[in-house]
Amino acid sequence: MVGYDPEAKCVSTAEAAAAGSASGLVTRVFVSPLDVLKIRFQLQIEQLSSRNPAAKYHGILQAVQCIFREEGLTAFWKGHVPAQLLSVGFGAVQFMAFESLTKLVHNVTSFNARDSLVHLVCGGLAACTATVAVQPVDTLRTRFAAQGEPKIYPNLRHAVMTMYQTEGPQTFYRGLTPTLIAIFPYAGLQFFFYNILQQFSKWVIPAEAKGGASIKNLVCGSCAGVVSKSLTYPLDLVKKRLQVGGFEHARAAFGQVRTYGGLLDCMRQIMQEEGPGGFFKGLSPSLLKAGFSTGLIFFWYELFCGLLCALKSPESTKKKAG
Repeated sequence: MVGYDPEAKCVSTAEAAAAGSASGLVTRVFVSPLDVLKIRFQLQIEQLSSRNPAAKYHGILQAVQCIFREEGLTAFWKGHVPAQLLSVGFGAVQFMAFESLTKLVHNVTSFNARDSLVHLVCGGLAACTATVAVQPVDTLRTRFAAQGEPKIYPNLRHAVMTMYQTEGPQTFYRGLTPTLIAIFPYAGLQFFFYNILQQFSKWVIPAEAKGGASIKNLVCGSCAGVVSKSLTYPLDLVKKRLQVGGFEHARAAFGQVRTYGGLLDCMRQIMQEEGPGGFFKGLSPSLLKAGFSTGLIFFWYELFCGLLCALKSPESTKKKAG
């Protein structure tokens, strides 16, 4: 169902966008706590270890307890409104672009639209398109998830106005360069491995065992998410560091803060002060989130596309007419 299939002309571009939006919306509700943990870990300068007395967060369990004690249960959904806007917008643009690109490949080239390498390239290009469209919302989401108590931004409108007036419109695109550099291989590998795993599952699982199709989509998506995130994680961390530039005053309660002059300066400072391990801070919650969210994204997308196809089937049309 993911990607253009000339034999099953079922889902239109608009329907792909709707299914992508819905899958992003549902998934975001479940993965938001892991996203907050990941961002807090990524932004911490100090080593993530209980042996470092200056470190605010040491591990997943300790961080959960600390955030809950200091900020309450709702802290795990900080920035949820911009995060939902991000998920809905990104899901719509990404899957709409992916379906369109794979269809274009089928119509104007000799390549097979169902080929894994086609999915790799089209998936990366689709994600880059979606990233440019929703980058301002991603920056807002990061700012909300990064701030502690008392809050610097009480609501979305205040955040937009304050950032625009004090930092200029360019602040909404902080970290865009590493984001694009990272998102192409990350998303491309997601679609690539999902396609390969789906083909492998068809070989392993008998064709008549259709009852487990949804679970198969979930497992294939989760595995694809974990592998792709592991390979591209450092650039995601750099992006988060750059997105909170100019926001240092809100980070004072969390430990040390740094100012970065750009992508290369950020990478240089991380290497000098935190070592190679600094590029992998927050990897554990990030992998949990990547496996969980990617699995759910593909699961819900396939499910919603299946429902849309079922509604358009002749049997469904006859029932409505009757």
